Amino acid sequence: MYGFQPAYLESFTKGTLKEKAETGRRILQSCTLCPRECAVNRLSGETGICKTAQTAIVASYHPHFGEEAPLVGTNGSGTIFFAYCNLLCNFCQNYDISYLGHGRNVSAEALAGIMLSLQDEGCHNINFVTPTHVVPQILSALEIAAGKGLSLPLIYNTGAYDNVETLKLLDGIIDIYMPDFKFWNPETARMTCRAPDYPEKACLALKEMHRQVGDLIIDKSGIARRGLLIRHLVMPNNLSGTPEIMSFIAKEISTESYVNIMPQYRPCGEADKIKELARYPSEKEIQEALESAVKAGLGRI
Repeated sequence: MYGFQPAYLESFTKGTLKEKAETGRRILQSCTLCPRECAVNRLSGETGICKTAQTAIVASYHPHFGEEAPLVGTNGSGTIFFAYCNLLCNFCQNYDISYLGHGRNVSAEALAGIMLSLQDEGCHNINFVTPTHVVPQILSALEIAAGKGLSLPLIYNTGAYDNVETLKLLDGIIDIYMPDFKFWNPETARMTCRAPDYPEKACLALKEMHRQVGDLIIDKSGIARRGLLIRHLVMPNNLSGTPEIMSFIAKEISTESYVNIMPQYRPCGEADKIKELARYPSEKEIQEALESAVKAGLGRI
């Protein structure tokens, strides 16, 4: 896209990025960033479900070549993996990060330095993985990084258990939203992550994300610049409710939605303790998931 400029640069110039960072920090005093709404004072060292106080914990960062093609390009997506999580699926493939919190505490200055280092490596974007519980920390670091020349698109790579109020803080900041809409059935959400309100919150979150950035825009070189990219993991026994999710996306978001239906579920974490989760999805189940997207009227699969 000729003349593309990340959304946050205008916010930085106008001073609204600084205001958003300050608002986010105030929320940490009685944290309601995500639907868990633990209301702990993270600034004083208290922690809730996400086990994260006032400082973000980074597990790793590097150019990632395993993401979707429009994000990877030739030089990779600059991924920053944050430790811990607000959703905590019991089948998580990154159990050591999300549950055990492997990583190191980073200041706003250090996080800004990570973003700039990934830009220096030639990455096409900055990809925040599991960012829901550290939105204020990201905003504070972004203000520093923008002042030092950061100019890459930002990706919000989330499990979609996000409060709309928090997402509104990111309006004019995030260029690409990449939510993984996991489950349609509240009972599945209760069984896997103790969040029966997940489907309701995810629906509202996707609508807000699309309102902000619209359908995914890919430039002439094949690189995504702005928009919504939706992921969906196919689970055994249709526990994810794929047909219903595809129908929702087509009817309530857009038939032009870019949707990645992912077949790589495997029983990680504590999944082997639950019969319904303790196997891989079959080839038939994967094919049926793809067919449900086509049947719903989605064309960018």
